[in-house]
Amino acid sequence: MKLKNCARYSVLTAACAVAVSSTVLSCTRSPRWWALATPTLGLAGLGAYDLLQRRHAILRNYPLLGHARYLLEEVRPEVQQYFVERNFDGRPYDRVVRNAVYQRSKGVGGKLAFGTERDVYEHGHEFLAPSFAPRPVPQEPPTVRVGGPECAQPYNMSLLNVSAMSFGALSANAVLALNKGAQAGGFAHDTGEGGISKYHLRHGGDLIWEIGTGYFGCRTAEGDFDPEAFEAKALHPNVKCVLLKLSQGAKPGMGGVLPGSKVDAEIAHIRGVQQGRTVASPPHHRAFTTPRELVRFLASLRSLAGGKPVGVKFCVGARTDVLALCKAMLTEGTGPDFIVVDGAEGGTGAAPPEFADRIGMPLTEGLMTVHNSLVGVGLRDRIRIGASGKIATGADIVTRLAQGADFTNAARTMMFALGCIQAQACHTNECPVGVATQDPGRARALDVDDKAERVRRYQASTVGSAQQIMAAMGLDEPAQLHPRMLHRRATDSGEIRSYAELHAWLGDKELLDDPPAEWCADWNAADPDSFAV
Repeated sequence: MKLKNCARYSVLTAACAVAVSSTVLSCTRSPRWWALATPTLGLAGLGAYDLLQRRHAILRNYPLLGHARYLLEEVRPEVQQYFVERNFDGRPYDRVVRNAVYQRSKGVGGKLAFGTERDVYEHGHEFLAPSFAPRPVPQEPPTVRVGGPECAQPYNMSLLNVSAMSFGALSANAVLALNKGAQAGGFAHDTGEGGISKYHLRHGGDLIWEIGTGYFGCRTAEGDFDPEAFEAKALHPNVKCVLLKLSQGAKPGMGGVLPGSKVDAEIAHIRGVQQGRTVASPPHHRAFTTPRELVRFLASLRSLAGGKPVGVKFCVGARTDVLALCKAMLTEGTGPDFIVVDGAEGGTGAAPPEFADRIGMPLTEGLMTVHNSLVGVGLRDRIRIGASGKIATGADIVTRLAQGADFTNAARTMMFALGCIQAQACHTNECPVGVATQDPGRARALDVDDKAERVRRYQASTVGSAQQIMAAMGLDEPAQLHPRMLHRRATDSGEIRSYAELHAWLGDKELLDDPPAEWCADWNAADPDSFAV
């Protein structure tokens, strides 16, 4: 590791060595050596500046050498071949999105010339419907009240929040910057399942404490849930909500993995695990095994947390599981205050390609499944829904709200705002910009104050964009969004139809009164005492 760190400074070291030697020679042998000494002294000075400046993490970690990347950025429309990564909906998630995030986080705008880069006819053109009577854009960003009738401390959730990324997967400086940005911008910061660290608490940002199958931060020595440890942390004033993770979009049905190279003494203490050993969370929870037990467990978490909102997060698989959870809520008379739907196309965590590509419902289908299920059993008015999975722009936020969500969470684009360059070295502990590493030498490159402001600006600009879009649609508030306002061109016929026409939407308590034929089999199969498909 030390040799690799030394290699990062090799160009600067060489420039300094040549500068010193040529300067000595020019003073002692011949003035002709100044021809070499002058430019190398300039390079050495530039390298020293790279090490001391705080705006560009790549330059702090790779002095002099890092300038090559920025040179390529300037000319890449002509020389760099780029690929377009598309999610399950066929919507592009490419360099244009990454550039928009960078621009917004730096406060330099996010407008592009020469129109869209979507391939309209190949992938289907999805669009929001503007109005002939647009409304003024509200001055204040909207929030969503999260907290059902059993909740004593409801929380006002922003339309866009930091999605789950644990300390351990992220560096201390990355966590500090995310939390400071959340505090300044008035939005929530999901801790990820790695537990609450001092870095989550230092700047006072609102926290959603996420608890996974490993129960990190509230586990016994045997790995079971520890209610006393949970209560002590859940009552902290910075913790505004508690989120129980059943699964995540990147790898539904698998537990998270933190390589042993990242498990230092501090992370081992926070998680309650052994230092230096790879941490693999179990694929399932040990505190419950049925939908009914899950609902009771959520109620106990709410009580231990002093009545703060408690939610559950999952990537949808079988619709019967969602309906079984709904039946359990009805029979037990309680349930979560909010549900976060993680799309199969989302997730910043490392995952086997087969899981990332083929397992779990995409966010659009999963979101509509959960929304319709709650409407169909008459619980939608008391349970809020969050959407997580490649949320990048204001249009993404509005689209997800039209499909049934109340708020959204973003992980990948928040990493872009921190300066992530998608080096795909997260699991190696060698992140070049200090975002996803526990190497102190690399993490120091990420300046907390600068990146916190970028996170704040990105979130504010994106929510502001969503407000502008809703105003252009003739809406005064997010609650007025409806599936009929989202349209899509059918790839087979070329017809343009709204989501209200393309998909079936259940009426209030329709599953209880008279289940439609396409839901009847799943509704009858759903069992509040079993998650079995």
